[in-house]
Amino acid sequence: SQQIQFADDMQEFTKFPTKTGRRSLSRSISQSSTDSYSSAASYTDSSDDEVSPREKQQTNSKGSSNFCVKNIKQAEFGRREIEIAEQDMSALISLRKRAQGEKPLAGAKIVGCTHITAQTAVSGCLSGVPGLGHQLFHGEQTDCRDAPVLAGVAVFAWKGESEDDFWWCIDRCVNVDGWQANMILDDGGDLTHWVYKKYPSVFKKIRGIVEESVTGVHRLYQLSKAGKLCVPAMNVNDSVTKQKFDNLYCCRESILDGLKRTTDVMFGGKQVVVCGYGEVGKGCCAALKALGAIVYVTEIDPICALQACMDGFRVVKLSEVIRQVDVVITCTGNKNVVTREHLDRMKNSCIVCNMGHSNTEIDVTSLRMPELTWERVRSQVDHVIWPDGKRVVLLAEGRLLNLSCSTVPTFVLSITATTQALALIELYNAPEGRYKQDVYLLPKKMDEYVASLHLPSFDAHLTELTDDQAKYLGLNKNGPFKPNYY
Repeated sequence: SQQIQFADDMQEFTKFPTKTGRRSLSRSISQSSTDSYSSAASYTDSSDDEVSPREKQQTNSKGSSNFCVKNIKQAEFGRREIEIAEQDMSALISLRKRAQGEKPLAGAKIVGCTHITAQTAVSGCLSGVPGLGHQLFHGEQTDCRDAPVLAGVAVFAWKGESEDDFWWCIDRCVNVDGWQANMILDDGGDLTHWVYKKYPSVFKKIRGIVEESVTGVHRLYQLSKAGKLCVPAMNVNDSVTKQKFDNLYCCRESILDGLKRTTDVMFGGKQVVVCGYGEVGKGCCAALKALGAIVYVTEIDPICALQACMDGFRVVKLSEVIRQVDVVITCTGNKNVVTREHLDRMKNSCIVCNMGHSNTEIDVTSLRMPELTWERVRSQVDHVIWPDGKRVVLLAEGRLLNLSCSTVPTFVLSITATTQALALIELYNAPEGRYKQDVYLLPKKMDEYVASLHLPSFDAHLTELTDDQAKYLGLNKNGPFKPNYY
């Protein structure tokens, strides 16, 4: 059977390797940035002197200390951030109100691992919706401060987690006296991995897994192929509402936001190479082209490569243009896309960043060498200086640019969060036998329902089929309108 690429059982708790890839859970400080290096290959930051949240004793307004965040005193600020986000998430609010009456997840005990922002806090899984059951959540604290803690959700997350902190937070969510999760909501597969490897008895009792990232879904399919997936799982990443909206439209806007905030660069006339022309790459290329940049694309897939050509982009190998480009953006979800050899050949002041699901696309480890000097310019911006004086501008130390350096459009996250919530409801309430021990796509009817909930925001009005038209097309007047393979 195919080998599952998880950490070895015998490794110690604090020695987990950097993961092969994740989407939205790129931590703000990777393991490589917290280790000790020679003075020539490191820098200091004032935040290094702060006390770790793990060492703090904090209590929220309800007297609970079942959480671990950076500063619970900022919860009211976080609440105001959440209220702002709610203004552009009307569909999710509508679903939340419906859940308050029907309580579709009454009795559910959900453990989740995702990036925690004001937008994800609005989702039913982070706002204490009656009927969702007792929940524990872990993720990267990015923007919403600590308000979810006040909503009755046990949050273990803060901005600036080390690798050890990351796994510690996950374990605190899973290993709880008198409480055992029966549902998993994951983004990257790390929580599923941890429960599967460390708590197999808990894993066998899970009623369903909802996964939204490319890497996490890949891991689930590996488990299924090896016959080791003993619970049903929902592949949200490949649902239409995730692929077409989160990956494409979200990245089309957030790529520019992240680059402008960190570098102030003008893109008109700049030469940019985008590695990967999936939905994320398509969004990035469209945005950069609109600003007048000269865009190159690298691809391994001939179909995606042909799409890039038809959209007016030149498809090249990275080695062919690496000496001349001003910006390198990775969007593949793979590892070692930009290697030390590429970095050595880049021009002075070339900007390098990652928009893919993986924090291993850029070989940052190869830059942690004594002959190179790191200089922190501003938050999330480093100059890596070669002996001859050449500088490469590295953003977010190779982690996900839009989550590390900017924000993600609230409306798009509303679509994704609604899709996740419906997937949880479907798996939890499905009659026995509907879903076996395998990986499933979200039913198209639910995809269409998520889309319909968001149409009123644009004052959009759908055309209805007549009975004769529906019969001619062989469709139900109320959908689904797309086949399962779409």
